[in-house]
Amino acid sequence: MNAQKLDWLGWSILLLLGTLWGGAFFFAKVAVAEFNPITLVFLRVAIAALAMWCFLLISKQSIPLSAKWIGSFLLLGFLNNIVPFSLIFWGQQYIASGLASVLNAFTPIFTMIVMQVLSNEEKLTATKLVAAVIGVVGVAIMVGSDALSGASNQVWPQLAVLGAALSYAFAAFIIMRLKKLPPAALATGQLSASTILLIPALIYTAPTQQLMEASASTWASVLILALACTAFAYILYFQLFKLAGATNAASVTLVIPVSAIILGAIFLNERLEANHWIGMAAIFIALLLIDGRLTSIWIGKKQVIA
Repeated sequence: MNAQKLDWLGWSILLLLGTLWGGAFFFAKVAVAEFNPITLVFLRVAIAALAMWCFLLISKQSIPLSAKWIGSFLLLGFLNNIVPFSLIFWGQQYIASGLASVLNAFTPIFTMIVMQVLSNEEKLTATKLVAAVIGVVGVAIMVGSDALSGASNQVWPQLAVLGAALSYAFAAFIIMRLKKLPPAALATGQLSASTILLIPALIYTAPTQQLMEASASTWASVLILALACTAFAYILYFQLFKLAGATNAASVTLVIPVSAIILGAIFLNERLEANHWIGMAAIFIALLLIDGRLTSIWIGKKQVIA
């Protein structure tokens, strides 16, 4: 079975989610200056989990807590939160956010491969693979050569971010197995499991002094990162899985750098250069190809001509 095409709701969720996670790179960059990666990941998932439990209580939704579901939540929390968040936050200490966004854009490629090997729900096609490569190239063009300079001297941080993209791909396979759950319940279970798994690491790092000395701007960044870019964003992400499948959902990593640059233009008066427009055009074409819409239009035209 192939991934569904994105309808207007799917596109709206994809763009909103890309905007939220585009901002997450900025807020993480601010917060990681005062918190070590493990502390920041814990704060992000713990605050988000608390917010999600409050949401479930207010909306009178339930969450399954049998051993089977708890095990699935723990695995998903490890693959979708702890591993990628820790690797990305650690990598961002040594490489530019632009380079991190390029490496993170490999997520759809890894997701296609993982789904091809482990599942029969979404088949890998040459068109999708080419589209994903076009998307990565588009991101690279958009962030520019300045963000990629010195990359050869930072191999391990780059591998860490690529490892995060691979972890997201394996998490996508788990999400596909759990997608019958409501998005809010799935987000709550995942974030709660991540919080529990991180407690031993938090105790070991003993970040009491960091927590006491952190600035107001850092705490504000953590709250936005947890509430908007994690709790709310994961509800959107799991809903996107239900609507359009794993590959289309993973394509949000192509939208993230676009939103980050547009947000910079709107709020920081940064100028949009020619490479930004070219890169965004390439990413938009890649998204249409992955979605299958552009291919359908082309086939339809050929049939009309014939």
